[in-house]
Amino acid sequence: MRLTVLGGCGAWPTAVQACSGYLVEYAGFRLLIDPGYATLPRLLDHHNVDSIDAVLISHGHPDHCADLNPLLRARGLSDTPPPALPVYAPHGAADAVLALDKPSMLAEAYSLREFQPGDRLDIGPFRTDTWLLPHFVPNAGIRLTTPDAVLAYTGDTGPSRDILRLAEGADLLLSEATYVHEVPTADAPYLLTARLAGQYASQAGAARLMLTHLWPGTDPKAAHDTAAQTFQHPIDIATPGLVTNLGRGSGHTAPGIE
Repeated sequence: MRLTVLGGCGAWPTAVQACSGYLVEYAGFRLLIDPGYATLPRLLDHHNVDSIDAVLISHGHPDHCADLNPLLRARGLSDTPPPALPVYAPHGAADAVLALDKPSMLAEAYSLREFQPGDRLDIGPFRTDTWLLPHFVPNAGIRLTTPDAVLAYTGDTGPSRDILRLAEGADLLLSEATYVHEVPTADAPYLLTARLAGQYASQAGAARLMLTHLWPGTDPKAAHDTAAQTFQHPIDIATPGLVTNLGRGSGHTAPGIE
C-alpha cells in the first residue's frame, strides 16, 4: 500500500500547503481520500484526473472535500469523459460541494455512494471499516485493510476510545493534530492535539504515526516533538509530496518540490 500526501493543512490552505488530501494506491487501484482545498493541483503533480478510481470523503467540511468540484469538472467536461467516478461519503457530506454546479452539468461525472459512519465498505481492493468519531459534523474514521497493510485515518475528531479500535495494530495512523498541546475549551470535544495523537498511536500499537490537519502556522517540529513524548516509533508530518509505503517494502521518501 502506498500513501502520497497531497496536503495536510487544517481549515484553509497556505502558500505551500494544501488542506487534507491523500492518495492511497494498492494493486493498481487509486483511491483519493478527502480532496480538500488546493489538493487537485497537487494530485496533478502525480497523476491525471482520469487515473483516479474512487473518492472517499470523511466528512463534509470544505477543507476535506472542496476540490471534489474541480476534479469532477476536469473529468466531466473533458473531450472524452471517463466513466462516472464512485464517490463515497457520509450521508449529506458531499451535498454542498455537489451543489456548486447545476445538477445536469456533472451528473454523468460521478456516482454518489453514501454511507453511515460505522458501515463496512468494499472499495476496490480495500476493505474499508468506518467509525463515527466526534466532530462538529458527522465524521467517519477510516481503516483501510489489504492483505499487506493497514492504514488508519481519523478524519477530524475529538477524543474517543474508538480511535484505539480504528488504529489497533495499524501500519500507519494518520491522525488529526490541529493543536500541539491543548485544544481551546469550546473545541476540545471535536479536535485533537499532537500529544493525544501520540498517546492514541502508542496505546493502539500502531507502527508509525503521521500528524495531519495542523492549524496554519503551527510549527511542525513542535508537533513532532510533542507527539514523540508519548509515541516512540517513527513520526512524520503530512507534507505535500511525502510518500509512505506500508507493509512489504515499507518506508518513505522526502516531499517533492513545495
